[in-house]
Amino acid sequence: METQAHHHNEDRVPVLKAAIQAKCPRCRKGDMFANSTYSLSGQQMHKTCPHCGMTYEREPGYFYVAMFVSYAMNVAQMVTLAVGTYILTGSNSPWLYVAILLGSILVLSPFNYRYSRVVLLYWLTPGLHYRPELSHDHTPDNTTNNKLAQA
Repeated sequence: METQAHHHNEDRVPVLKAAIQAKCPRCRKGDMFANSTYSLSGQQMHKTCPHCGMTYEREPGYFYVAMFVSYAMNVAQMVTLAVGTYILTGSNSPWLYVAILLGSILVLSPFNYRYSRVVLLYWLTPGLHYRPELSHDHTPDNTTNNKLAQA
């Protein structure tokens, strides 16, 4: 009995690891994005999870809420950088702060875009929970059985 419970806990994917890697919040296996954060082609978010098939955009316009999350992340980053710049330089020049803050906004915007959506799906979406049984890799036999069960 203990080995089954222990084995079940080993199958669970840690939430922080999955969120940092931008994995599906339901199965924590499938990638939410098709490319890297700083890809030259821009970020492409999958419409559905390639592993479990969950639709990421829960309803039309769902990701508008991610703008508020991104705004909060930007404010936190700017306040932190402004205080850090003041502590490190002691400068009163507004141009130093403008240059550092605008530069950081440009550099961190792909990060904020990606992780505002991750935060929204992981922690701000009611009714969306991790389902460890979906974390298992699909084998041909399991896929066939799943299709039969859905029919």
